[in-house]
Amino acid sequence: MLLIKCPWCGERPETEFHYGGEAHIVRPEKPEKLSDAEWAEFLFMRTNVKGAFAERWNHSAGCRRWFNVVRHTVSHEILAVYKTEETPPLFSTEGEEE
Repeated sequence: MLLIKCPWCGERPETEFHYGGEAHIVRPEKPEKLSDAEWAEFLFMRTNVKGAFAERWNHSAGCRRWFNVVRHTVSHEILAVYKTEETPPLFSTEGEEE
């Protein structure tokens, strides 16, 4: 089981959280202007890296706030936790902090 450190509540078991997908996906300013292919790209296409990956998580059984986690997709090691309004740390594809 993962232990995830909520920025507000501290370290808790992963069962208190819900995964929210890839972090830093920006919604198109004018979605009505997108073609079907562009809309499908926004909705369904995500990065699938082997290494450090920024994800959104919600502390659904705690403070109910959203935050971001950088997790290594192979080892599941949590490399960083930060609030959504904070600048993400820089990581290489191997999961090493730059």
